[in-house]
Amino acid sequence: MFARCSSSLVRPSAQGFRRFQSTLVVAEHNNETLNPITANAVTAAKKLGGDVTVLVAGTKVGPVSEAAAKLDGVKKVLVAEGDAYKGLLAESLTPLILATQEQHKFTHIVAGATAFGKAVLPRIAAKLDVSPVSDIIGVQSADTFVRTIYAGNAIQTVKSKDAVKVITVRGTNFEPTGAAGSAAAIEKAPEGDFVSKTTEFVSQELTKSDRPSLTAAKIIVSGGRGMKSGDNFKMLYDLADKWGAAVGASRAAVDAGYVPNDLQIGQTGKIVAPELYVAIGISGAIQHLAGMKDSKTIVAINKDAEAPIFQVADYGLVADLFKVVPEINEKC
Repeated sequence: MFARCSSSLVRPSAQGFRRFQSTLVVAEHNNETLNPITANAVTAAKKLGGDVTVLVAGTKVGPVSEAAAKLDGVKKVLVAEGDAYKGLLAESLTPLILATQEQHKFTHIVAGATAFGKAVLPRIAAKLDVSPVSDIIGVQSADTFVRTIYAGNAIQTVKSKDAVKVITVRGTNFEPTGAAGSAAAIEKAPEGDFVSKTTEFVSQELTKSDRPSLTAAKIIVSGGRGMKSGDNFKMLYDLADKWGAAVGASRAAVDAGYVPNDLQIGQTGKIVAPELYVAIGISGAIQHLAGMKDSKTIVAINKDAEAPIFQVADYGLVADLFKVVPEINEKC
């Protein structure tokens, strides 16, 4: 009798372990609206099992906190508000996240694989003395993740043995979580002097556009070196305005000075997966393909029939873009 009781104690079920999982999702926002990547990160967090908590830090983040509380799967929202978080500097967020981790003992810390997430989470991993798992595209279990390597040409499965898993999530591979039936509880995050002594937020200049952002657009019209000049991108802007699309560019076009680098799509730019991706004058270097090959439908226009872009395109047109694009604009 005693042996049977002991057996049940030392071999708890997998479900028993699963209840102890808990994840902190670091929210990305602009102090007014929640960045869509946070909803993708919450979806990944739900796959890890256990409770999901969202940390919202910033200045005047009431609306953002309420939006986070309405995400399906979120049990609690922790709010840190104050001037220390102005500009969402990694140097100020890091001690806040560490204090939150010290208090709640999360098994996972998650953020989107964006410039924000890539600036903050490696610092957290270093402070916790764990190895970060970056840019994951899938969750197999609480400790096993899938990510791409070699510019997306190979898939790697990683198992982490660290007590705390620090993870960045590629948003295009996780559907955004929907709205919950009821809002989660909103509480205060740990308080403290988290003002950075070495870095100060001065100002920022944001590009304003009526077009959708690259990471949220359902249609993207993208240009490459074949556009030959920045002035020629006006053809793409006109086309994008008619379609309600965003405008992107390859690294070659950005390096040539045709467009600003916030339009760059690729391994060192933005990762996108719209419903329709139109590549115009883009040869299809590996660097660029890594950022857009998950698009639902890819259309390529290039005068070089041997261009690598045609290998991933669903539809290809071998033609002079300076003749084709104006014709498309006229007929739209």
